[in-house]
This record gives sequence, C-alpha cells and structure tokens, in this order.
Amino acid sequence: MQVNGMVVSSGKAQPVELADAVFAVPYNEALLHQVVVAQLAGLRSGTAAQKNRSAVRGGGRKPWKQKGSGRARAGSIRSPLWRGGGRAFPGVTQNYAQKVNKKMWAGAMRTALAELLRQGRLQIVVVEDFAEPRARLARDWLQKVGGSDLLLVMDEVPENLFLALRNFPQVGIAGWQDIGPADLLRYGRVLMDAQAAAKFGEVYG
Repeated sequence: MQVNGMVVSSGKAQPVELADAVFAVPYNEALLHQVVVAQLAGLRSGTAAQKNRSAVRGGGRKPWKQKGSGRARAGSIRSPLWRGGGRAFPGVTQNYAQKVNKKMWAGAMRTALAELLRQGRLQIVVVEDFAEPRARLARDWLQKVGGSDLLLVMDEVPENLFLALRNFPQVGIAGWQDIGPADLLRYGRVLMDAQAAAKFGEVYG
C-alpha cells in the first residue's frame, strides 16, 4: 500500500510504500488489550518489602516471665502487636510480568500500527539531525510537525535530536526495536521515518 509521507525539511509530500501485512491488517482489540496489559504489568517494579516478626532484629528473649507480673503474656518484643515489631502480613517482592509469546506480540504490533494509520495518527516523515542539541531547534521543529504529544520512531536515533527532544515531557523518541504496543498508544500521534517503517514490515510482515 502507498501513503503520503511528509517531508519536514521541504514541506512536500511524497508516496511511501508500506507493507500490507503490517499496516493493513484488521483491528484485533482483544489481542491488543492483552498484550498492552502484559507490557505495562512487566514495567511494575514489585520491590515492596516489609519484615515479619522473624526478620526484625531483636526479640530473642522473653520480655518477662509468663505468670505473676500482672501484665499480659508476651513472648517477644518483636510481636506485631508491639511498637517496632514485625508485620503480621508483610508485603513481599513479586514479579508482575505476564507471559506473551512472540506471535501474540507481533500480532499486537501489527494491529496497533494498522489502526493508528487508519485513524490518521501515524505519519511517515523525513527527519534530519539538528546542528546542535538545542531546545530552541526542537521547539521550532515541533511547530512544523504540528505540536507535541507525539512519539518519534526512527531506525537510528541521532544524538543531537535525542538530546534536544528529551526536554519535552509530551514527546517521546526511540528506535523501532525499543517500541511496544503500549508505547504506540500512549501518545496522540506517531511519527515514523521510512527506514523504521520498512523494518517493521520486515520483522512483523
């Protein structure tokens, strides 16, 4: 299939060939939802950790004798009832990752790219590196392409372009191999160079 690619430097459009096997597949909402949830779950750190009564330091000796003191029975100062004691049901580290095989991941990438193209949220662009990593140059470039809230996907990310655009919180820039379905749907628009689109066609086609 052919779409019109926008050449940022000259403002003229030229036809770009895209792989039908990737950019023209039907929308599969159930698959896309499952893979996006799995990708976001894998990003959770799961590092919450608390100590139970056996992990808290101290408490090896019985505070007072069992009977005769008039106080309640106590076997350790590290009981969950005591200040400084261990937690009764502590949080533990856990892995939130969900299994997604390569076939499901590829299918989700295809349906996400195709749907973005159908909605007009995916554009093929020609992007040149900046002369220097300046936010002013990045701001002028964003005005040319229609504002922020976009993800720029490239075959190889130029250093000056990356350094200049990373100062804008609503702009993402990454190589095509670092992109997942959740990344594509996070932004309002996706700008992609022709080389990255060709790589998507080779890998997922």
